[in-house]
Amino acid sequence: MGPANVRLNPIGAAACFALGLCVVIYIFGFPDWFQKEQKISLKELLSVSIALVERGGSRVREIRDGNTLADRSKGKTKEGADEVLTEGDMESHRAIVYGFGKTFPGLRVISEESDNIRPVSFKLINNVNSQNDEVDKLIKNDISVPFNKVTVWVDPLDATQEYKEDLREYVTVMICVAVNGQPTIGVIHKPFEQKTFWAWVGYGHSSNLKTVENTRKEGSPYNIIISRSHTGDVVESVKKSLGNNTNIIKAGGAGYKTLEVIEGRADAYVHTTRIKKWDICAGNAILSAFHGKMTTLEGAFIDYSSRNEVTNNDGLLATLYDHYKYLEQHVAKPMKHNKDQR
Repeated sequence: MGPANVRLNPIGAAACFALGLCVVIYIFGFPDWFQKEQKISLKELLSVSIALVERGGSRVREIRDGNTLADRSKGKTKEGADEVLTEGDMESHRAIVYGFGKTFPGLRVISEESDNIRPVSFKLINNVNSQNDEVDKLIKNDISVPFNKVTVWVDPLDATQEYKEDLREYVTVMICVAVNGQPTIGVIHKPFEQKTFWAWVGYGHSSNLKTVENTRKEGSPYNIIISRSHTGDVVESVKKSLGNNTNIIKAGGAGYKTLEVIEGRADAYVHTTRIKKWDICAGNAILSAFHGKMTTLEGAFIDYSSRNEVTNNDGLLATLYDHYKYLEQHVAKPMKHNKDQR
């Protein structure tokens, strides 16, 4: 008698295959080819950033007006100076970071401040408006990018020392969206003027930001803006490079100083010491939207992709025009020291 022919029941074979597949998925999870890459709309992210920066600014203003700063030191700089922390910093931080957490779970957000007190539930946080009338009017196109390409930098309160001293004009709240490490969307809010400035590189900017022509004439004074609290030898170095026909403007807050350059009231912002990336990312993005530049004092562009490196160690030069001319005139190069100040 010959060997028997064995025929598999198609239904039984399919059931066995499905069962085996379920076992594999249960043990190992879904393979990558089952998963759709998660993306985020940059237009929506811009609108949410505007809403959150203003929410944070509202807390900053209320706490300053109520004189409930509860200021304390969060540590020392390498020179031994106190780094000030106020309730305004923390309340703004919570409003912004928790807002992002509720609106875009899993989004990489790096804030100057940290908070061990987590809310019981994101349901306790007010919903964030993901639409903005001005953005809808001025930005006609959109682009979606993978979540893992996006890093959001948050400075809940820039110019804390000036905030403590009640020098309100220098205070800003800032959010920056970096894509692949490049500053792409910048939002700067002045809480005491209740003005918000924003720009998305290549797509548009807020109506209160105008293109400023380069009106500086050869031989006219340079207007250079620097830190009021960490001047070092910037004044001497700048005047050595550009000549005594130079106006030095001292101001607080990296956000404020960058806006002064963008709006044409300063020719360049020079900083010779270490500075954190949440201080400069938003201004960098807005400058880029107007074809300005922000680099280190060596002329290198700044990468904003990693939470492991939050400090720019090589100083700062920000300009709207003639960036490389300033570098060629050695405005920055004599200042490559004393990098431990902020």
